[in-house]
Amino acid sequence: MAHLELKPKRDVSSFRKLAIGSWATAYDPTVYGTLTVRMDAALAYLDAFHQRTGVRLTPLHLVLKALGEALRRCPDANALLRFQRIYLRQHVTLCALVPDGDPCRPGLTPARIQDVDRKSVHAVALELEAAVARAREGRDAGLERGRGLLQRVPSLLLRRFTGLLSFLSYTLNVDPGWLGLPRDPFGSAVVVDAGTLGLDTAYLPLAPFTRVPIFLAPGAVREVAVVEDGKVVPGRVMSLNASFDHRFIDGYHAGVIANTLRELLEHPADFFDAPAGAPESAR
Repeated sequence: MAHLELKPKRDVSSFRKLAIGSWATAYDPTVYGTLTVRMDAALAYLDAFHQRTGVRLTPLHLVLKALGEALRRCPDANALLRFQRIYLRQHVTLCALVPDGDPCRPGLTPARIQDVDRKSVHAVALELEAAVARAREGRDAGLERGRGLLQRVPSLLLRRFTGLLSFLSYTLNVDPGWLGLPRDPFGSAVVVDAGTLGLDTAYLPLAPFTRVPIFLAPGAVREVAVVEDGKVVPGRVMSLNASFDHRFIDGYHAGVIANTLRELLEHPADFFDAPAGAPESAR
């Protein structure tokens, strides 16, 4: 049984072939970038949504939904490499890494959400909350089996072990369920809410074994001086800090993603769920 639903990309440019042939792994072709967006409208939207529905959303929920839409608009960035060829994913799956919440086991817990582009921001928030709760309470069977398996692997063999799992799961596209491991745990992109960690700016390293080409770290919302209608006024902004794999994501793809993130976060009422009804009415 295939691990992921994929199809090969046929129209690959000569530059893309050169990039794939030049870089063997995600260690060397990492590109970093920061996008600063105004958050005044987004914060007002979050407050209105909470007042009307009782549901408390956060900037992370908006970023996840906006990134899902960005990957829908730019399907070439929703891809992975197999046998030096680009394969396009057929689902937009995002992984949010959130603080574990256990002081005895500090770290980040993965919460995976599939088909983010097809779900409302309210649905994304509910699914994220449920996934985090399962992980923190030890009710995510696949995650617990994965953690247990990693604990049993000797440190000297850990790199080879993760490389083997990556080869089986992504290069050969074999479902790792036979090992008791979750399918596609990191998805199309990884998002870490650096703001909750007290950081304004953070650049995440690409982890080659995950085969994830985009790592996004939204920072804390902060108040700064901005120019509005020719006047300097106080405004609230957030930095979106990205690391991406330049083997098959270049400036064009980054531009589509950045422009989509800016459009949706700075004009949330035009895209996200209208905060006018009860939670059940969220689209």
